[in-house]
Amino acid sequence: MECFEVTGGTALTGRVRVTGAKNSALKLMAAALLAAGRTTIDEVPDILDVAIMSEVLRRLGCEVTYERHAQGGGGRVVVDVPDKPDTETDYDLVRRMRASISVLGPLVARCGSARVALPGGDAIGSRGLDMHISGLERLGATIESEHGFLVATAPRLVGTSIWLDFPSVGATENLVMAAVLAQGTTVVDNAAREPEIVDLCAMLAGMGAQIDGAGTSTITVEGVPALRPVTYTTVPDRIVAGTWAIGAVMTRGDVVIERAVPDHLTVALAKLADAGAHVEPVDGGLRVAMDGRPRCVDVVTLPYPGFPTDLQPMAVALAAVSTGTALITENVFEGRFMFVNELVRLGASVRTDGHHAVVRGRERLSSAPVLATDIRAGAGLVLAGLVSDGVTEVQDVHHVDRGYPDFVEQLRGLGARIERVERPG
Repeated sequence: MECFEVTGGTALTGRVRVTGAKNSALKLMAAALLAAGRTTIDEVPDILDVAIMSEVLRRLGCEVTYERHAQGGGGRVVVDVPDKPDTETDYDLVRRMRASISVLGPLVARCGSARVALPGGDAIGSRGLDMHISGLERLGATIESEHGFLVATAPRLVGTSIWLDFPSVGATENLVMAAVLAQGTTVVDNAAREPEIVDLCAMLAGMGAQIDGAGTSTITVEGVPALRPVTYTTVPDRIVAGTWAIGAVMTRGDVVIERAVPDHLTVALAKLADAGAHVEPVDGGLRVAMDGRPRCVDVVTLPYPGFPTDLQPMAVALAAVSTGTALITENVFEGRFMFVNELVRLGASVRTDGHHAVVRGRERLSSAPVLATDIRAGAGLVLAGLVSDGVTEVQDVHHVDRGYPDFVEQLRGLGARIERVERPG
């Protein structure tokens, strides 16, 4: 069992580079299935989830290579897609990463059928596939569930109007990828607006798709007969950038985050400014600095452009060492507060009630062994360890490896005292 040993008491200072967004790169890799030939995607983070998605594509008949860049935690993925991909994904891979469901739309659109195992992923609450299924059915697919698989068939998808009950990122992505090869016009209303959606639509447009409205709540897709391979660069990861920004404030440091896009973090950065931080755009990135102890600020997570749910664990950790009391409200995933019990083990004063958490700040936390329950919770616990006395051991760090490239190395580059060590399982 690998874990992180985090020694508190050091401010994060220096420069750190953000690579491409995990939540975009995985979907861009899936989108490569829409065109036979070689698609190249740059600035793909060197993380476990990318390795899993690569294997998903290989088992569909693709050739996938990853060439890591010399620095920065990213690299280049080349996906060589056959004329006739296989159409079944294995449970042993899909159960490890929910994003693998994103191959469903491209396979149905291009091959007319797909057999995709029901996915696993982080334990942060229920994330049903109802909107994926109902949307594909409106496009003309027939979908059944059998033996743990979704089985979809569609001789030809036909454009239609689709209303999403919630602006689901995954459903929006799957339906747009299916619609690009459908016959006629598809309109997706109440679509997700995240930068990762814009990124996917930009790559699809480069492949020859006709898409209008990416980044708004209404996306219109005019189907085309075929797409072509493309070379594309992934949008920078706003969640990783937000993690380093919050870490700088928590540790009272000064960090320049290269390739961060401030416009993708407007609400989160405003909250850090309210907490007393100095936040400014710099050439090619963002600088965040903090003198003294931060002030507590209330946070409400919402779909983009609201405060990201993926930064909620870091927001709770920040409140735990700020002055005053903060109310953190989780409106996206009901299971996001699962990690709070671990933060309490570090001496945080947190009380949860439904989708609310009341956090009373303390000057410093106390070290203890804690367990990462998902990607972002693991990162939040590491930040908490940086402001604890003594050495904090964060276990189950494979979760963190799924979302943060070179996590230990980048933190050490900012002055943190952190080691990856092995313990008996």
